[in-house]
Amino acid sequence: MATNEGSEPEYVDISKINVGQGEGYEKKCIFCKVVNNEMGTEILHVDEEVSCFRDIKPGAPHHYLVVPTRHVGNCKSLSKEHVSLVEKMVEIGMEILQKNNVLDLSDVRFGFHWPPFCSVSHLHLHVLAPASQMGFMSRLFYRPNSYWFVTADQLIQQLNS
Repeated sequence: MATNEGSEPEYVDISKINVGQGEGYEKKCIFCKVVNNEMGTEILHVDEEVSCFRDIKPGAPHHYLVVPTRHVGNCKSLSKEHVSLVEKMVEIGMEILQKNNVLDLSDVRFGFHWPPFCSVSHLHLHVLAPASQMGFMSRLFYRPNSYWFVTADQLIQQLNS
């Protein structure tokens, strides 16, 4: 990730990642368009595996989405082979929080909406902090152990079993 001396991230040159509109790109997927720099969204991190940007409807003071750089379906379509991808998504989420001065990593929420409760079918990890500052509706939408939201740890455990 490119950063300048302050805490503000610079735009990352995703042309070097070469996602393009070929394999791993769904032309109707909004997150594929974001990662392919078609939406003008500020990309906070991008590499061959995952990309990160801010959620357009933040549920907490820090609300980021970490997505596979190439299109992967929702969490219900994953298998054991995807565990390392989910772990990498969590790792990048942690890095983004730390780079944005979120130091209390015990007050964060990492998770996925479970189909049919996800609005975009491209796999995306919600990274929210501080969880203690989430409003009533956000606490409901991103509630762990609910029918509609699973934590990253719960998903990894399920994929491993």
